[in-house]
Amino acid sequence: MTTLHAVAGYLPGFKAEELAWQTLHFSAASERLEVAVPVLTQAQWAALAERVKQGSRAYLKTRTVSQIVALVDSAIARLLDRSDPYRQQADRLLPLVTGYDAEMVRLGLTSYLKTFRQPQLQRFVAEDFANPKLLDEFQPRPKGGFAKAVGPALLVHVWAGNVPGLPLWSLISSLLVKAGSIGKLPSAEPLFAGWFARLLVELDPALADCLAVGWWKGGDAPLEQALFAQADLVLAYGGNSALQALRAQVPITTRFLGYGHKLSFGMVSRAALDARKAQSTAQQAACDVVRYDQQGCYSPQLFYVERGGKVSPQAFAQYLAQAIASLEHRFPRRALPLGESAEVARWHQTQELRLMTQPGASLIGESDAPWRVAFADEAQGLAPSALNRTVLVVAVDELAQVLPEIARSRAYLQTVGLAAAPAELFALAEQLGQAGVTRICALGAMTSPEAGWHHDGRFNLLDLIQMVEIEQSAELAAESFAPYVD
Repeated sequence: MTTLHAVAGYLPGFKAEELAWQTLHFSAASERLEVAVPVLTQAQWAALAERVKQGSRAYLKTRTVSQIVALVDSAIARLLDRSDPYRQQADRLLPLVTGYDAEMVRLGLTSYLKTFRQPQLQRFVAEDFANPKLLDEFQPRPKGGFAKAVGPALLVHVWAGNVPGLPLWSLISSLLVKAGSIGKLPSAEPLFAGWFARLLVELDPALADCLAVGWWKGGDAPLEQALFAQADLVLAYGGNSALQALRAQVPITTRFLGYGHKLSFGMVSRAALDARKAQSTAQQAACDVVRYDQQGCYSPQLFYVERGGKVSPQAFAQYLAQAIASLEHRFPRRALPLGESAEVARWHQTQELRLMTQPGASLIGESDAPWRVAFADEAQGLAPSALNRTVLVVAVDELAQVLPEIARSRAYLQTVGLAAAPAELFALAEQLGQAGVTRICALGAMTSPEAGWHHDGRFNLLDLIQMVEIEQSAELAAESFAPYVD
């Protein structure tokens, strides 16, 4: 078995011999990967936090948003270039780290990176700021006076590793608001954030002290308390219990933004269920299921399918199963760890019990297949699947009939992939929004949010800044002290 080695993170001001190191082990097929992650003491984290705050004040906060956008665009261009060493590392090592099919990672990473090119970043900023110059200097306000958007001196990111490259979203957001950043690498995917930080510094060496990427073992309360006490904002991704534990370590004076478990699903109107459209609709739905094995918060775990079309909901379930099976040949499901295998087995048992208790129910796929599609002929509320290409199709008389039941899961709702005619789209969107859904997109696009999407209905940049206002009274009063006053 071939063993590869990699070093994770980016820590300005430290030499390798000054740090302790821990090795994380990954394997796939006939290859192993050993990733060395840096382990800092509480004192080293404190020194690093102060260094990043000073570095961001001295350099990052003097840059214009346009200059930052241009820098990020240059880094993304490098990562989109498959001949670039950074991209070659990603294509080579991320499949070993995540277990996902190499071709899926390659295509998914390219699609994701395109979200952060210059035009998309300009749209990203414009979504939150009608006048992006607010991030650069005081701007006149319609009510009088002036205002400026000021990013944190130090933003601490705690990242999850369920989807490759996930840290890019918050790290780029923090750059756009000129925040000094420290990121905690996820043990599940500890490489990409460090690569991106190093690439940025390679392109702009003056950025060296403005960001850092490291690692610590989750649950180290004294370390977390000390580091979070130096931050203006802590932004974290993860399971709800992990977020609750993190929040407990954050001082009351430090803002906390947590992104936890979410539940996403699809809806298929009878308008999309004629003989010509149903198969292509199922193909798009299958892409959303297969991409990263439903590990993203935006991945569908269930589809509501309307009766009354030329293709029945049960036939749609068959189409969906065929499409997933076809994609399985091109993008094989990753090998599952024991805990996830047990979850899939429990889901299978639940669906098999449904066969005995609900007329018309079915379970499509061989028992040992790496995917299964269940069909329920009776309307029901939302329930999570076991992920990993397990999905339930539920037949309903009208899509709107399930909305009261969906609303019971308001706290967990995020994305809906919707296949419907224009009038239905807006009518359902209104009701879905009232139920708690924050994103509605086409099937096939569920796992590829647009640049500037409002994650969980919130603002990517506005949530990170504070506004500093010069009221009109101060402006008028200043006139009386001007040297030209008679």
